[in-house]
Amino acid sequence: MQIEKDLQSLIDAIPPLDVTAMEAAASRQKTLTKPPGSLGRLEQLSVHLAGIMATPRPQIRHKVIVTMAGDHGVVAEGVSAYPQEVTAQMVYNFLHGGAAINVLARHAGARVVVVDMGVAADLDLHPDLVDKKVAKGTENIARGPAMTREQALQAVLNGAAVVEAELEKGLDILGTGDMGIGNTTPSAAIAAAITGRAPAEIVGRGTGVDDAGLARKIAAVQRALAVNRPDPHDGIDVLAKVGGFEIGGLAGAILAAAAHRKPVVVDGFISTAAALIAVTLAPQVRPYLIAAHRSQEKGHQIMLQWLGLPPLLDLDLRLGEGTGAALAMHIAEAACKVLDEMATFAEAGVSDRNT
Repeated sequence: MQIEKDLQSLIDAIPPLDVTAMEAAASRQKTLTKPPGSLGRLEQLSVHLAGIMATPRPQIRHKVIVTMAGDHGVVAEGVSAYPQEVTAQMVYNFLHGGAAINVLARHAGARVVVVDMGVAADLDLHPDLVDKKVAKGTENIARGPAMTREQALQAVLNGAAVVEAELEKGLDILGTGDMGIGNTTPSAAIAAAITGRAPAEIVGRGTGVDDAGLARKIAAVQRALAVNRPDPHDGIDVLAKVGGFEIGGLAGAILAAAAHRKPVVVDGFISTAAALIAVTLAPQVRPYLIAAHRSQEKGHQIMLQWLGLPPLLDLDLRLGEGTGAALAMHIAEAACKVLDEMATFAEAGVSDRNT
């Protein structure tokens, strides 16, 4: 099937990190006017970014956050504190610049790209809305598969196409964001399927459900896994059976960014579920991922541990939208600037340490 060949071509395009650039960046760090290692993880991050971007002195000018929206049939199980209509309403809020992601993206100097991957409504035309809708929401994962395998493949490739288009406008670093009432439930199902951990260890309160709502969420994820039996070694199978259109779109965005040597700042719980799908499809994408933060959502730490990603921030965030990614982009940019702009001992006429 051509759509599967297109996905494989995308995966095959992801290169390894540039070791030569990393070695040059590490060598430069040792000559800068500071004790070696005194800027801690900023130094490590700068070397990491050099390897991703294949340059000894990486620069971040164009910051892009893609916020992908989709609805979920599993809301019928009473897993959310908010009605499904909120998804479409928040998309309009994003487009009008009034959401948290808009505020934090403006603060970070990033542009927000709002994408309809599968909102369960016909959204009004808007010049800033990217229409990549696969269908009007997924099916109820507690009763059967979320989508067909072909729809899952299409979601991933649609997400990749969004990044391809943004690269032409300028993109040095990608942040992932989401919107979708009920989407912590499929995200938890993805995490449980891929990590092998029990749903009760991963399912959290999402938008703030009470104890009864939490019990319904855990039960819904348990049923979804029992009914669908997703193959943890097949990312498309997991996505099709228990995922969401926006999650698939984010996975595709991650793959496309990596294929073009762009770092990906992964936001919270839903974005990390997308990263699990992406890494299951293409293990070589893992080094391109930077965990923005540790979410307050219960299972997020389990997901980060499976990915091997230490978070940059821990601020008790649990909003999504790309808010954590917007904050963490500042840190990535700062790491690059220290490496590129800081004077060496020789340039500054400062005596180096005694050998």
